[in-house]
Amino acid sequence: MNYISDILYWISTGLLVPVIVLLIFFFLRSLLLIGSFFGQYLAIRRTASLISAELDSLTKENVQSLAERLPKKNPSLVVTYMKRLLAADSAAMRQRLLADFEIEADKDLSTSKTLSKMGPMLGLMGTLIPMGPALVGLSTGDIASMAYNMQVAFATTVVGLFAAAIGFITQQVKQRWYLQDMTNLEFVAELLNESKGK
Repeated sequence: MNYISDILYWISTGLLVPVIVLLIFFFLRSLLLIGSFFGQYLAIRRTASLISAELDSLTKENVQSLAERLPKKNPSLVVTYMKRLLAADSAAMRQRLLADFEIEADKDLSTSKTLSKMGPMLGLMGTLIPMGPALVGLSTGDIASMAYNMQVAFATTVVGLFAAAIGFITQQVKQRWYLQDMTNLEFVAELLNESKGK
């Protein structure tokens, strides 16, 4: 039994360095995500009011001219797919474009989902792994070793929760953005189906 518990101890302590490296990577990735999220927010602020105004006055008679009224140089996903939707010549192609948009949106959400799920897992691992050596240090009277291991345990928890919080917040906001975009694209696709009768 002692051999088995020793093996488990070696495995768990061996995982500490990879967990810390991953937490540092996730921390840096969350900082990059904040920057890209802010850029995406500014782009949506520019286009949301314009698209909303255009869709309010859209009918099946004037839906074909929507492409001319959309911003010419706009890298946002919804504008790109709206132009492709207007250029599609069949209902099947429009349906495929809507499905492609969902896939692209899910791909953009993947980083946020990963951070929100993996951050707490790695943070908990980083907390529990140093607790073993900390308890050993406490039992032998090595207070310095115990303090160091407790410091590592608390630091990994904080970093993991920070990355998870960034992932969770950005995921919630982006899901609302993409739901609104998907609703707009489906509305345009329905008008196109009515205007073309197919």
